[in-house]
Amino acid sequence: MSLVEVTDLTVGFGTLRAVDGLSFRLEKGAALGLVGESGSGKSTVASALLGLHHGTGADVGGSVRVAGIDVQEASDGELRQLRGGKAAMVFQDPLSSLDPYYAIGDQIAEVYRVHARGSRRAARARAVDVLDRVGISDASRRSRSRPHEFSGGMRQRALIAMALACEPDLLIADEPTTALDVTVQAQILDLLHTLREETGLGLLLVTHDVGVAAESVDEVLVMRHGRAVEHGPVATVLGAPTRTYTRELLGAVPRVDTPRAAFAPSEKAPEETRRAAPDGTRRSTPGGMEGASNGTRHGTPDGTREGALDGTREGTPEKALGKVAEGGPGEVVLEAVGLRREFGRGKRAFAAVDDVSLTIHRGETLGVVGESGSGKTTLGRMLVGLLEPTAGVIKPGGGVRPDVQMVFQDPVSSLNPRRSVGESIADPLRARGEKDDQVIRGRVRELLERVGLEGAHYDRYPHEFSGGQRQRVGIARALAANPRVIVCDEPVSALDVTTQAQVVALLGELQRDLGLALVFVAHDLAVVRQVSDRVAVMRRGKIVEQGPADEVYDTPRDPYTKQLLAAVPALDPQVAAERRAARRELATT
Repeated sequence: MSLVEVTDLTVGFGTLRAVDGLSFRLEKGAALGLVGESGSGKSTVASALLGLHHGTGADVGGSVRVAGIDVQEASDGELRQLRGGKAAMVFQDPLSSLDPYYAIGDQIAEVYRVHARGSRRAARARAVDVLDRVGISDASRRSRSRPHEFSGGMRQRALIAMALACEPDLLIADEPTTALDVTVQAQILDLLHTLREETGLGLLLVTHDVGVAAESVDEVLVMRHGRAVEHGPVATVLGAPTRTYTRELLGAVPRVDTPRAAFAPSEKAPEETRRAAPDGTRRSTPGGMEGASNGTRHGTPDGTREGALDGTREGTPEKALGKVAEGGPGEVVLEAVGLRREFGRGKRAFAAVDDVSLTIHRGETLGVVGESGSGKTTLGRMLVGLLEPTAGVIKPGGGVRPDVQMVFQDPVSSLNPRRSVGESIADPLRARGEKDDQVIRGRVRELLERVGLEGAHYDRYPHEFSGGQRQRVGIARALAANPRVIVCDEPVSALDVTTQAQVVALLGELQRDLGLALVFVAHDLAVVRQVSDRVAVMRRGKIVEQGPADEVYDTPRDPYTKQLLAAVPALDPQVAAERRAARRELATT
């Protein structure tokens, strides 16, 4: 009997069919990756395996059996036995999955006590044991820490430890590495692989990152609007895909080993089909997939402008960000000299940025890469003026300080949910003294259309837009102040590959048309290579390597740069296995 047997699964929410006739099996000890864009139904399938749709009003059909339990017919008691005991889930955002009030060890111990009926002492010992198992050093002491005292990678390890507390047969990992930098991502993927080898654990990995799937699973199931598009061994599906949609999905993946000018996955934007969300917003993606995580449905268009993918004018990844003209970079618009920023006081003071110098030219893109905690975001905030340097100076080119704006990583938290997006975009206009509401509304409508949305979207609220559309709103707000420099802080880190390509293409179009200088801060080295003219690599607050993008990537000089590049997921499963073996060997030396 298979560990997981799904037959003709359907999940509906009102008139929206999120999963439509999906069938697959997962054997004990095997790993299956569910791959697709946002809104394809991946997470809905993962939730269905644990019966999380029970009592939600969702219409679930078909058959789901996990570890011998018929999830559709299971009683509440059987479902409690299944969840955590036989199958466990690791969610995308560990910070929202962990209780901020209780110590990490207490939360893991609670899971063990509920399912194993063990004593408090046994539960406590088990918590320390699994934390140690997932690589948390000094597990006994760190088990008393609260979630905010852990880094992002450590919180994800803690969630995996919680899932392992009762030795389940199946681990469901829903986007477990989305917000992590490449080195921590590699560590988490290596951990999952090791656990499978040592415990015979079955793994269902939900991800929009094709490279993560190549690193981690035996088989891949590609999904599009709730249906299976292609299913087979990972090497076959990724190496020789038979379906057009799979090829388009792979074509949208930026490659860290491909020079920027040569990056040309397709001659034109993939087929676009209009889709409408319940509120009327539109998402359009390759092959006509409805992609919004806010619940797109098959149906009528709302009139978002024709263009590539989700509403931008046609722009393919090879045209990502406008390259510096052949005559060389434009004039210097901003220069940073000896920047240092300290946090804390006395003996607890530390330098997040230490003696950083760089120049930014008109019309070019400077990529800033590094692990979480390397100082990238702090540097970006100083360039914008949100933080004052402890030492050093930011000098304007030509003697006049340019207007510098920022596009933030998380458009949800950077937009006020109680205000319409039009009012948020209008803030810079009002701050500059514009008082005529008619002029303001007209300018905001122009900006919305400029970023591929509709002027009529002025009165809509952030929750009515998909993730990619919200990021467009953030870009429109940055443009409202007529900046010469825009600092983009992880602008595509939470987006699937095709939506990433759409946002990058939009930034490139704006850069070419307006002569903008861009500072592109990211931990995704593949994306940074495809968008950047020059790259600065940061580690522990310092720039360890800086130069033309292709030179830094093709012939890195600093060992840290080489380490970052080696941690980037490979689309070839054989290469991924070789890299994993090399990392293991390095860790044991």
